[in-house]
Amino acid sequence: MTGRPSLTQRRRDATRLDIARTAAALFAERGAEATTAEEIANAAGISLRTFYRYFSLKEDAVAPLLAAGGQRWVELFAESSADLPVREALERSAVASLTPADESAAEAMHWTRSLLRDPRLASTWQRVHADSEERLRGVLADRCPAGADALELRLAAAAATAAIRVALEEWALSDAPVTGPGSPQELGARCMRELTGGLRLWSRVT
Repeated sequence: MTGRPSLTQRRRDATRLDIARTAAALFAERGAEATTAEEIANAAGISLRTFYRYFSLKEDAVAPLLAAGGQRWVELFAESSADLPVREALERSAVASLTPADESAAEAMHWTRSLLRDPRLASTWQRVHADSEERLRGVLADRCPAGADALELRLAAAAATAAIRVALEEWALSDAPVTGPGSPQELGARCMRELTGGLRLWSRVT
Protein backbone atom coordinates (compact mmCIF):
# COMPACT_ATOMS: atom_id res chain seq x y z
CA MET A 1 0.00 0.00 0.00
CA THR A 2 1.49 3.33 -1.10
CA GLY A 3 -1.23 5.61 0.25
CA ARG A 4 -1.81 7.01 -3.23
CA PRO A 5 -5.49 7.88 -3.95
CA SER A 6 -7.36 5.42 -6.15
CA LEU A 7 -8.08 6.21 -9.79
CA THR A 8 -11.73 6.79 -8.90
CA GLN A 9 -10.78 9.25 -6.17
CA ARG A 10 -8.37 11.08 -8.47
CA ARG A 11 -11.13 11.42 -11.06
CA ARG A 12 -13.51 12.75 -8.42
CA ASP A 13 -10.93 15.25 -7.24
CA ALA A 14 -10.29 16.37 -10.82
CA THR A 15 -14.03 16.84 -11.39
CA ARG A 16 -14.38 18.83 -8.17
CA LEU A 17 -11.53 21.11 -9.19
CA ASP A 18 -12.97 21.57 -12.68
CA ILE A 19 -16.32 22.58 -11.18
CA ALA A 20 -14.50 24.91 -8.79
CA ARG A 21 -12.69 26.67 -11.63
CA THR A 22 -15.93 27.04 -13.57
CA ALA A 23 -17.72 28.45 -10.52
CA ALA A 24 -14.83 30.81 -9.77
CA ALA A 25 -14.89 32.21 -13.30
CA LEU A 26 -18.66 32.79 -13.11
CA PHE A 27 -18.51 34.27 -9.61
CA ALA A 28 -15.68 36.59 -10.67
CA GLU A 29 -17.73 37.78 -13.63
CA ARG A 30 -21.21 38.03 -12.08
CA GLY A 31 -20.84 37.58 -8.33
CA ALA A 32 -22.01 34.57 -6.31
CA GLU A 33 -25.46 35.99 -5.64
CA ALA A 34 -26.27 36.42 -9.33
CA THR A 35 -24.96 32.99 -10.34
CA THR A 36 -27.09 29.86 -9.98
CA ALA A 37 -26.00 26.29 -9.36
CA GLU A 38 -27.66 25.34 -12.64
CA GLU A 39 -25.52 27.87 -14.52
CA ILE A 40 -22.37 26.46 -12.94
CA ALA A 41 -23.41 22.91 -13.86
CA ASN A 42 -24.19 23.87 -17.45
CA ALA A 43 -20.89 25.71 -17.87
CA ALA A 44 -19.01 22.74 -16.38
CA GLY A 45 -20.79 20.29 -18.71
CA ILE A 46 -22.48 18.30 -15.96
CA SER A 47 -26.05 17.85 -14.78
CA LEU A 48 -27.45 19.76 -11.84
CA ARG A 49 -27.86 16.45 -10.03
CA THR A 50 -24.16 15.72 -10.50
CA PHE A 51 -23.31 19.19 -9.21
CA TYR A 52 -25.20 18.50 -6.00
CA ARG A 53 -23.39 15.17 -5.57
CA TYR A 54 -20.21 17.19 -5.16
CA PHE A 55 -21.46 20.35 -3.43
CA SER A 56 -24.50 21.02 -1.28
CA LEU A 57 -24.33 24.80 -1.82
CA LYS A 58 -23.30 26.80 -4.86
CA GLU A 59 -20.97 28.91 -2.67
CA ASP A 60 -19.06 25.79 -1.63
CA ALA A 61 -18.23 25.02 -5.26
CA VAL A 62 -15.17 27.28 -5.05
CA ALA A 63 -13.85 25.68 -1.85
CA PRO A 64 -11.40 23.32 -3.66
CA LEU A 65 -9.84 26.29 -5.46
CA LEU A 66 -9.60 28.36 -2.30
CA ALA A 67 -8.16 25.39 -0.41
CA ALA A 68 -5.51 24.47 -3.00
CA GLY A 69 -2.95 27.02 -1.82
CA GLY A 70 -3.30 26.02 1.82
CA GLN A 71 -2.96 22.36 0.97
CA ARG A 72 0.20 23.07 -1.03
CA TRP A 73 1.59 25.11 1.85
CA VAL A 74 1.13 22.32 4.38
CA GLU A 75 2.60 19.77 1.93
CA LEU A 76 5.69 21.92 1.35
CA PHE A 77 6.14 22.34 5.08
CA ALA A 78 5.83 18.60 5.65
CA GLU A 79 8.52 18.02 2.99
CA SER A 80 10.89 20.72 4.27
CA SER A 81 14.27 19.96 5.82
CA ALA A 82 14.21 18.92 9.46
CA ASP A 83 17.37 21.03 9.90
CA LEU A 84 15.36 24.23 9.59
CA PRO A 85 13.69 25.82 12.61
CA VAL A 86 9.93 25.29 12.44
CA ARG A 87 9.24 29.01 11.97
CA GLU A 88 11.66 29.38 9.08
CA ALA A 89 10.45 26.21 7.37
CA LEU A 90 6.83 27.26 7.59
CA GLU A 91 7.51 30.80 6.39
CA ARG A 92 9.49 29.53 3.40
CA SER A 93 6.73 27.07 2.57
CA ALA A 94 4.09 29.77 2.82
CA VAL A 95 5.99 32.11 0.50
CA ALA A 96 6.48 29.32 -2.03
CA SER A 97 2.79 28.38 -1.97
CA LEU A 98 1.76 32.02 -2.44
CA THR A 99 4.08 32.53 -5.42
CA PRO A 100 2.39 31.63 -8.74
CA ALA A 101 4.52 29.21 -10.74
CA ASP A 102 2.97 29.97 -14.13
CA GLU A 103 0.25 31.95 -15.92
CA SER A 104 -2.44 29.46 -14.89
CA ALA A 105 -1.49 29.87 -11.22
CA ALA A 106 -1.44 33.66 -11.60
CA GLU A 107 -4.94 33.55 -13.09
CA ALA A 108 -6.10 31.47 -10.12
CA MET A 109 -4.71 34.16 -7.80
CA HIS A 110 -6.75 36.81 -9.61
CA TRP A 111 -9.83 34.62 -9.22
CA THR A 112 -9.04 34.31 -5.53
CA ARG A 113 -8.97 38.09 -5.23
CA SER A 114 -12.44 38.35 -6.76
CA LEU A 115 -13.77 35.56 -4.56
CA LEU A 116 -12.43 37.11 -1.36
CA ARG A 117 -14.14 40.39 -2.24
CA ASP A 118 -17.52 38.66 -2.47
CA PRO A 119 -19.34 38.73 0.92
CA ARG A 120 -21.46 35.72 -0.09
CA LEU A 121 -18.34 33.56 0.02
CA ALA A 122 -17.11 34.61 3.48
CA SER A 123 -18.38 31.49 5.26
CA THR A 124 -16.82 29.20 2.63
CA TRP A 125 -13.50 31.01 3.09
CA GLN A 126 -13.66 30.60 6.86
CA ARG A 127 -14.35 26.86 6.56
CA VAL A 128 -11.43 26.45 4.17
CA HIS A 129 -9.08 28.03 6.69
CA ALA A 130 -10.46 26.02 9.59
CA ASP A 131 -9.66 22.85 7.62
CA SER A 132 -6.19 24.19 6.77
CA GLU A 133 -5.50 24.91 10.43
CA GLU A 134 -6.49 21.36 11.38
CA ARG A 135 -4.17 19.84 8.74
CA LEU A 136 -1.31 22.07 9.82
CA ARG A 137 -1.74 21.12 13.47
CA GLY A 138 -1.37 17.45 12.54
CA VAL A 139 1.81 18.07 10.54
CA LEU A 140 3.27 20.20 13.33
CA ALA A 141 2.57 17.42 15.82
CA ASP A 142 4.37 14.93 13.58
CA ARG A 143 7.36 17.21 13.15
CA CYS A 144 7.81 18.27 16.77
CA PRO A 145 9.32 16.10 19.50
CA ALA A 146 7.09 13.68 21.35
CA GLY A 147 5.39 15.33 24.28
CA ALA A 148 5.21 18.79 22.68
CA ASP A 149 2.68 20.97 24.45
CA ALA A 150 -0.73 20.49 22.82
CA LEU A 151 -1.79 24.07 23.55
CA GLU A 152 1.39 25.42 22.00
CA LEU A 153 0.83 23.31 18.89
CA ARG A 154 -2.72 24.57 18.59
CA LEU A 155 -1.64 28.19 19.05
CA ALA A 156 1.11 27.77 16.46
CA ALA A 157 -1.24 26.30 13.88
CA ALA A 158 -3.85 28.98 14.55
CA ALA A 159 -1.32 31.82 14.35
CA ALA A 160 0.28 30.58 11.15
CA THR A 161 -3.05 29.99 9.43
CA ALA A 162 -4.34 33.39 10.54
CA ALA A 163 -1.20 34.99 9.13
CA ILE A 164 -1.89 33.59 5.67
CA ARG A 165 -5.60 34.40 5.88
CA VAL A 166 -4.96 38.03 6.83
CA ALA A 167 -2.27 38.40 4.16
CA LEU A 168 -4.58 37.15 1.41
CA GLU A 169 -7.51 39.25 2.63
CA GLU A 170 -5.40 42.41 2.74
CA TRP A 171 -4.01 41.70 -0.72
CA ALA A 172 -7.51 41.05 -2.07
CA LEU A 173 -8.65 44.48 -0.86
CA SER A 174 -5.77 46.17 -2.67
CA ASP A 175 -4.74 46.46 -6.29
CA ALA A 176 -1.26 45.04 -5.64
CA PRO A 177 0.17 42.55 -8.17
CA VAL A 178 0.48 38.81 -7.58
CA THR A 179 4.26 39.19 -7.17
CA GLY A 180 6.46 42.00 -5.86
CA PRO A 181 5.58 44.75 -3.37
CA GLY A 182 2.27 44.21 -1.62
CA SER A 183 1.91 40.71 -3.07
CA PRO A 184 0.54 37.72 -1.15
CA GLN A 185 4.00 36.25 -0.58
CA GLU A 186 5.38 39.53 0.80
CA LEU A 187 2.39 40.07 3.07
CA GLY A 188 2.37 36.41 4.06
CA ALA A 189 5.99 36.51 5.24
CA ARG A 190 5.38 39.74 7.15
CA CYS A 191 2.23 38.48 8.85
CA MET A 192 3.92 35.19 9.73
CA ARG A 193 6.77 36.96 11.47
CA GLU A 194 4.42 39.31 13.32
CA LEU A 195 1.99 36.66 14.57
CA THR A 196 4.40 33.87 15.47
CA GLY A 197 7.30 35.82 16.96
CA GLY A 198 6.37 35.11 20.56
CA LEU A 199 5.84 31.35 20.28
CA ARG A 200 8.66 29.17 21.59
CA LEU A 201 7.80 26.38 19.18
CA TRP A 202 8.95 28.39 16.17
CA SER A 203 12.59 28.64 17.21
CA ARG A 204 13.05 24.88 17.54
CA VAL A 205 14.95 22.72 15.12
CA THR A 206 13.39 19.24 14.97
